[in-house]
Amino acid sequence: MIHLVLLKIVSAHCFIRQYLFIFVLLKNYLSISLLTVYLFSATELHQLIKLPVLIEHYIEHKEQNNNLSLWFFLYMHYADTSTKDADYDQDMKLPFKSHSECSSLSIAVTVPPQFPDLIKSFFSEKKEFSAYNENVVSSAFLSFVWQPPKTC
Repeated sequence: MIHLVLLKIVSAHCFIRQYLFIFVLLKNYLSISLLTVYLFSATELHQLIKLPVLIEHYIEHKEQNNNLSLWFFLYMHYADTSTKDADYDQDMKLPFKSHSECSSLSIAVTVPPQFPDLIKSFFSEKKEFSAYNENVVSSAFLSFVWQPPKTC
């Protein structure tokens, strides 16, 4: 009888560990995915996708002027707003230059029909665990706690 209870507890523990690991893994992936979707749709983080355009434009300017540093290139395109040169249209395609893009995103998430039943059955089972073991601490040892100290 005790072996069956222990077997049931061990199998339930393995079941819990397996699904808890999967749940934690999926929770991490889901939270990272949702955070990424939010940051790219609600902030200007989607401008980072234009970084290759910035690098390509810097290389074009570097070919025209070998003495051009990266800092001066960034100053020329981002800090100095009064300059309208021949490649002004291409300059406006650089990241964080134009903020007229509006993005919208819709996500539909469906839960498999078996999942709620699995959770209900998992939490509805009665499990009895006992942390007390009579063989660990004897009652004779516990009675010594209430005895007055003895002199040697």
